[in-house]
Amino acid sequence: MKNIFKATLILFTLLFSCTSLLAQSKDKKANAIVKEMLTAMGGMKNYNSTQFIQWDFVNRKLSWNKWTGDVRVENPSAKQVILVNINTLKGKVYENGVLVNDQAKAKELLEKGKNWWINDSYWLVMPWKLQDPGVSLKYVKTEKLPNGKTADILQLTFSAVGVTPENKYWLFVGKEDHLIKQWAYYKNFNDAEPKFLKPWSNYQKVGNILLSFDRPNEEVGPKNVVVKTNLDSSIFTEL
Repeated sequence: MKNIFKATLILFTLLFSCTSLLAQSKDKKANAIVKEMLTAMGGMKNYNSTQFIQWDFVNRKLSWNKWTGDVRVENPSAKQVILVNINTLKGKVYENGVLVNDQAKAKELLEKGKNWWINDSYWLVMPWKLQDPGVSLKYVKTEKLPNGKTADILQLTFSAVGVTPENKYWLFVGKEDHLIKQWAYYKNFNDAEPKFLKPWSNYQKVGNILLSFDRPNEEVGPKNVVVKTNLDSSIFTEL
């Protein structure tokens, strides 16, 4: 779990803007596959129009205002509630129901809250971030999955994003429905075998978009996802 968190944290550190920009990748085939994928998932317009997302990840519960960058992270195991704006790192932290007034400790926990959001949200909204600045996409090949279905494999690498450019990911995109079926993480670009190969399945419509969550037989991953058009703003400012 620690290695998976580190991998996605590095990968997603700067990729949290609401509006996806044009991809830096010049691979036309890869970009065309992503375009079909986003259309199948509801379209970028609908994703950008989605304001509030709530979900569980392992032992945490997160609430995210995509438009403002306000995030609430509840971490019951440590009796913490972290209220942080991921763009400014400003916010408040509560432990055992008490406001943390120690500035150094509060700053450390605000950064931790942002890092949790970075990891936990990437496991949920990664398909929508494939055309962000710093992301490079490359079509690798087409092959059959274990279930006999055919998938296009896209290679995902990064430039000027994160601190470990040797990482890479492979995304397996179904030829029939244009949805990611599984993803593989390679710690080093030239590794022959991935550190993990996990499903990206059980797509469900929430609001006007499709998201993959509650993946069968997977302990790690987003669960109990809810998309809302309205949310009491005090959830991001009060205990």
